[in-house]
Amino acid sequence: MDYVAGIDIGSATTKVVILTDHKIFASSLIPTGPDSAETATLAMNRALERTNLSLANIRFIVATGYGRIIVPFSHAILTEISCHAKGAHFIFPAARTILDMGGQDCKAIRLDEGGVQTNFAMNDKCAAGTGRFLEAMARTLNLPLESLGPLSLEAQQEVKISNMCAVFAKSEVSYLVRKGLSKNDILAGLHEAISERVHALLKRVGIEPLFVITGGIAKNIGVVRKLEEKIGLTAHIPPEPQLVGALGAALFATERAG
Repeated sequence: MDYVAGIDIGSATTKVVILTDHKIFASSLIPTGPDSAETATLAMNRALERTNLSLANIRFIVATGYGRIIVPFSHAILTEISCHAKGAHFIFPAARTILDMGGQDCKAIRLDEGGVQTNFAMNDKCAAGTGRFLEAMARTLNLPLESLGPLSLEAQQEVKISNMCAVFAKSEVSYLVRKGLSKNDILAGLHEAISERVHALLKRVGIEPLFVITGGIAKNIGVVRKLEEKIGLTAHIPPEPQLVGALGAALFATERAG
């Protein structure tokens, strides 16, 4: 059997997907360390450990993400926008609008009916609306990251957050906690502010169904619900939204391998 792989080295996590016959054979997801080449090797080895394969058995490997240019064993590199579009369309063939909410940036992508990318917009100048921003807010509120979404749905009212700069938002959130405001209400306000920012990004490319969210923040039900309310569409979430970029890279590897 032929095996190919995609590796997505993001700012927060590194993901590997190994495919055979267009089916996921193995995968891994680990935190991205300071050395991208070392992280890439570790992530690939983690995926291979779950198989009886070695790196020599992988016919073609495509790398994507921030660290793609220094993956020591890749055969080709592609942008994360192309790979997320490819992966999302594979999972949801009717996808037209994709929002990738990653650790360090957000990307809005438009596809045509054939899955070809026709437009995109990217927010990479500010951490607002990214995984890093929510991680900072979780630390400020002394809450587990995975609890932010569910807790925000329990809010009694929304506390308006006036500043989305990560540094100033931390100070504002700390001040609101000291005033005795509910953490749930603060989280609802944070998720509202994030969704407003991301909604503006989506409007730049045009929003049409089917709407897909990829990336780590797709696991935050609070952000997802706020976005659904704003755009009037149900968000479709892949089974493992953080693997979509690596999946797309592996699908490109299938094509390159011939």
